[in-house]
Amino acid sequence: MLFVAGMKKTSKIVMKINDGNENHHLWNNRGIWWCHVTIHKSDATSERMRFSLKTKDVEKARERRDRIFKKIAEIYDIAA
Repeated sequence: MLFVAGMKKTSKIVMKINDGNENHHLWNNRGIWWCHVTIHKSDATSERMRFSLKTKDVEKARERRDRIFKKIAEIYDIAA
């Protein structure tokens, strides 16, 4: 997918944060941490994005998740 600098997509990313769970959006699959997020598109469809954080260290996984979410927020609008 091609992203143009300064152009935001009309899709919304659901990034509900659970303050009681610092591993929200993370899961461990056989020792490797993964992240997932749901995109709600303007055409009333949704898409789940899942990606490996390529680490066995939960602290690194949290940092990578937060960095990825920050980048995603630069491209998409964020829904509460």
